[in-house]
Amino acid sequence: MKTRHFRELQVWQRGMVLAQSVYTLTRDFPQEERFGLTIQLRRAAVSIPSNIAEGHGRGSDTAFAHFLRVAKGSLFEMQTQLQLSANLGLVKPEPVDALLHETEELAKMLNGLLRTITVDTKPLTAS
Repeated sequence: MKTRHFRELQVWQRGMVLAQSVYTLTRDFPQEERFGLTIQLRRAAVSIPSNIAEGHGRGSDTAFAHFLRVAKGSLFEMQTQLQLSANLGLVKPEPVDALLHETEELAKMLNGLLRTITVDTKPLTAS
């Protein structure tokens, strides 16, 4: 790992912005969804930067890669919940489309970071 602190990682920074956007979006969800999609979306969104931070803090590329994969899983979970929220009419399609676009960008960043880490951690083979 080249950075000293997870806060320096652009992928963590974008994850934080995404989580904040999800909190803003879900403020207007109906009260009956407070323990349904609202909490599910918020937990998935918070899980993304949280897992990036936790993995970075573990101090090994292997652990970091594992937690980046967990963050990716939470990202895909969130995409599903966002789409369901739009399909159910809980939110207008435009903000969901914007967040889905951001999740795609974040997925690319996670994939790129994972490729970098897993390339660095692969054992060298004798020729």
